[in-house]
Amino acid sequence: MSGGTTTVETELAAPRRRWLGINVLRDYGIVIAFMALFITLSIASDAFLTTTNLLNILNQNAPLAIIACGGTLVIIAGGFDLSVGAIFALSGVIAAKLANSVDPVFGLAIGLFVGLGCGIANGLIVAYVRVNPFIATLATGYVFRGIATLITSAFLVSVTNTDFTIIGQYQFAGVDIAIWIFAIVALILTVVLARTAFGRYIYAVGGNAEAARLSGVRVNIVRAATFAISGMCAALAGLIAASKDATGNAQAGLGFELTAIAAIVVGGTSIAGGEGAIWRSVLGILLIALIGNGFNLLNIDPFYQSLVQGLIILIAVGVDVWARASRDRA
Repeated sequence: MSGGTTTVETELAAPRRRWLGINVLRDYGIVIAFMALFITLSIASDAFLTTTNLLNILNQNAPLAIIACGGTLVIIAGGFDLSVGAIFALSGVIAAKLANSVDPVFGLAIGLFVGLGCGIANGLIVAYVRVNPFIATLATGYVFRGIATLITSAFLVSVTNTDFTIIGQYQFAGVDIAIWIFAIVALILTVVLARTAFGRYIYAVGGNAEAARLSGVRVNIVRAATFAISGMCAALAGLIAASKDATGNAQAGLGFELTAIAAIVVGGTSIAGGEGAIWRSVLGILLIALIGNGFNLLNIDPFYQSLVQGLIILIAVGVDVWARASRDRA
């Protein structure tokens, strides 16, 4: 009997050990990959490990990182937001228009509220009309970008008032304002996810929506709120980009939604929902940014950059699926 019991326990323990090993890989693989690439580039290029280069990487990728932070909440809650690129453009266009006709600060403020409104619209469609989030946000993305194109008549909107460039071109303590904004957004959303009841609800809804509902969680409101936050983050990113160029562009942000989702997944946030963290998405964005920066510094064919990024995304998704399957078997 004891021998049979030992055999059964050994068979049951094997899947658990596999699951734990894969889980560790998913949780900390991004840290290992980031550090390995950082060290490699530091050795391979004298220009990489300089204050100017590192701050340029952060400044150039701050808008995308802000989008990824907001998108992390949506994906943890079990959704997708493919409209963030269009919200990015629409908010910048409206801010630029109002900066010229009314006041730059007023334009920036309204641009942020436009993003909030777009996010709320997405949330209502997904949570209450019950349209699949992939289809819903894909459709609203076309609508938002179409509105931006109509407003501008497909022309760029240039802003001459230098007050409009305050969040895109100015610095504080030698660091671009855009980097400070990104850091504040990441910190706030980290606290929201880790230290608030709302954050716990987001994980619960993404992990098992029905169980969360039976526990008293207002699932629809939680999901709608994540889309609203994502919309605000996309708008803030769009305002930074418009401020940096002193221009509103209806075609800005094309493809940003896919890059943001890729970074979120590469960081280790589960594509199936219920698991993830802001710091993971930040490292995911930085890893993709380091790949691009490294290829530029080392003069490597851009084709290989896309190839490497694609392989990393496939590996990240594969590890996530593998981890979930191993956990279910355990």
